[in-house]
Amino acid sequence: MCGLTGWVSYGRDLSAFADLADAMTHTMECRGPDAGGLWTSEHAILGHRRLAIIDLEGGKQPMIAADAEITQAVLTYTGEVYNFRELREELKGLGHEFRTTSDTEVVLRAYVEWGTGFAEKLNGIYAFAIWDARTEELLLVRDRMGVKPLYYYPTSDGVLFGSEPKAILAHPESEAVIDREGLQEIFSIVKTPGHAVFRGMHEVRPGTIVRFTREGHREERYWQLQAVPHTDDQDATIAKVRELLEDIVDRQLVADVTVGTLLSGGLDSSAVTALAAKALKKQGVETPIKAFSVDFTGHETRFQSNVQWADPDTPYAIQVAEHVGAEHIVVELNNEDILDDDVRDQVLRAQDLPVSTGDMEYSLLILCRALKEQMTVALSGEASDELFGGYTWFHDEGAVNGDTFPWHHPFEQAGGIGALRTVGLWDRLGLTEYVKQRYEQALAEVPRLEGESGLEERMRELTYLNLTRWENFLLDRKDRISMAVSLEVRVPFTDHRLVEYVYNTPWSIKSFDGREKSLLRAAMRGLLPDEVLDRKKNPYPSTQDEKYELALRDRVEGILVEGAPVFRIVSEEEVRRLLDVPAGSYNVGGPWSARAILERLIEFNNWVTEYNVTVDI
Repeated sequence: MCGLTGWVSYGRDLSAFADLADAMTHTMECRGPDAGGLWTSEHAILGHRRLAIIDLEGGKQPMIAADAEITQAVLTYTGEVYNFRELREELKGLGHEFRTTSDTEVVLRAYVEWGTGFAEKLNGIYAFAIWDARTEELLLVRDRMGVKPLYYYPTSDGVLFGSEPKAILAHPESEAVIDREGLQEIFSIVKTPGHAVFRGMHEVRPGTIVRFTREGHREERYWQLQAVPHTDDQDATIAKVRELLEDIVDRQLVADVTVGTLLSGGLDSSAVTALAAKALKKQGVETPIKAFSVDFTGHETRFQSNVQWADPDTPYAIQVAEHVGAEHIVVELNNEDILDDDVRDQVLRAQDLPVSTGDMEYSLLILCRALKEQMTVALSGEASDELFGGYTWFHDEGAVNGDTFPWHHPFEQAGGIGALRTVGLWDRLGLTEYVKQRYEQALAEVPRLEGESGLEERMRELTYLNLTRWENFLLDRKDRISMAVSLEVRVPFTDHRLVEYVYNTPWSIKSFDGREKSLLRAAMRGLLPDEVLDRKKNPYPSTQDEKYELALRDRVEGILVEGAPVFRIVSEEEVRRLLDVPAGSYNVGGPWSARAILERLIEFNNWVTEYNVTVDI
């Protein structure tokens, strides 16, 4: 999967700065522990850290394409292209010769053959940089759904770039500054495409190429969602979804290392696990696929249903594993595990920002650690809820008919927005206005179908908002935390063929039986137990142990000391108002519950300290 970084400067000779570029590359070692490389020239340096998955010996980077020993282009690449075998055969037919069996070389040769049009031919999850030595142009390219991250930071005479902000921040010409807009982005429950929180830094938008030349830079979208008429009837649509998913999972099992799955017992991860087990059996693989789940000590007896969680996951995960013949491994956690300082520090370093979903991020890291002990690649179920309408806010009239991002409705019910108001941040940062601005900006982008109106039009809007805003946040979280332990997570539901097809499927078919994800349930019927197919949607699990909240309260008390960084955004009096609410009131977990605000304040304090962040508001 790998990590990349680099530096382009048109105003100086970079051949003398290899040590600095090496330090930037070293920050990506967690993403690529198996090998590292650096390519230098007068005006460009490309760095790479490798997690070896395909062609373990031959896929070393940065990789060079040369003609008569004259360098044409150099590539530093992260991700996987799942149709690389077909593309290699096509390129061979056009006269290209290959030295390796890696997908990296296919991507490089595809650029040499087709120029920037090559990106439209790729099916996969990827982010990469290409230096065209013939034109002295840098191209930064990101996959269609934004599964793999890529950031850049323009300088006075060029650009710094990297898979994660930490690579850029290792360069002395960058600054870790957060201004009012950066704080708004952190606390607004919005993830704006292209926004990187740090002032001066940008994220390459999904489906976009950013081109840098001596004259400056410009963005080119090579893919975006389009609204087109859906011509299949219900039965044909169900069959098409099943056909696509079978092909997608089969492709994503390709690796020269062990592949497993993340299994919660919900519909999405269960479908991926079942399809993977079926595909491996068809290939003649006798070893059962390994499926990993996370749980909390005492969770099943302590569990109470709420607006997000209907029942515990583990019994369903066990049932799925038995049904499909998978080897099931449960990673059971207690409070000490998710309060561990080393875990919390690793999560902060993984994300380069304060936590977003509280204990979920810590438990996810520990789960990924357990997977990494037995495998290098795992398949996961992200993006299904956004595509098929699984979240509560697709089915709650208050959310559907609201005039803001639909996920704000349950988060307000869970107390998250109220907690932000209690500590003064919601009003002080002008978050009502900021959210409104970002919501209207997002709505203006929605591709619309002529003649569509009413509920169908609104559900298209909600699907677009989820796919381009909420899902970006979840994909970034999963990538950054999994790659912190050198684990590659593949996400079948982000395949652009499936996304394009289901995005344009009418809501009447997606919810034909009045339930969430009706279409996906029907497509998986016969492959999974009915109890799992008919189960209510649950988010990723979160602890409900009241002792965990008490521990968070103690930690908040511990940071309220003179000169604490958190006081740059809130006062001690405001934080104490949050703590004055009786214990247990904040025990509903989830991304933006009131309890998660306690987490955010603790981690903001640590983040400003660890990253030496200047808060400029």
